[in-house]
Amino acid sequence: MFLPIYLYGHPVLKNISQEITMDYPDLDKLIEDMFYTMDYADGVGLAAPQIGKNIRLFVIDTTAFTEHDPECNGYRKAFINANIVERFGDMIDREEGCLSVPGIHEYVRRHESIRMQYMDEKGEQHEEVFSGFKAWVIQHEYDHLEGMVFTDHISALKRRLIKSKLTNIATGKSSCRYKCVRGIK
Repeated sequence: MFLPIYLYGHPVLKNISQEITMDYPDLDKLIEDMFYTMDYADGVGLAAPQIGKNIRLFVIDTTAFTEHDPECNGYRKAFINANIVERFGDMIDREEGCLSVPGIHEYVRRHESIRMQYMDEKGEQHEEVFSGFKAWVIQHEYDHLEGMVFTDHISALKRRLIKSKLTNIATGKSSCRYKCVRGIK
């Protein structure tokens, strides 16, 4: 089932998300619906705050980056209660977009690698190092759990330059090709 995506300006995107237990109501169905929503909206990741839930859950599919990194092919995964414990390596600038900020793309600087602890959809604990495009997508989705969107990482000057576009997204003066929830009525 497609879940409406909450757009820039909605307060749910600014809250820090809470950990959940594996007996969270209908967790398997929620993860399935998040993957469906991400796929339908042509995303590479989707975090629970983007569907109105401030819980520490996100899903990713890095297949779109296979041309740049063969390890991304078919990599689909759900992350529960994720916690980045270390960021390391070079700082890399890559262009980002977001399903909650449709139509805006800006370069964001992130670490090349991360070490993260998380649970998978079976409840098994993991500590893993991610690099390259996987680390980039994970850091973007992880930010949502921390109450941030990618535009929080760009310079004040760039934010001023796109302020009217952000306001239009929040107030419904811009179009969105999927069902969404606006931040400001």
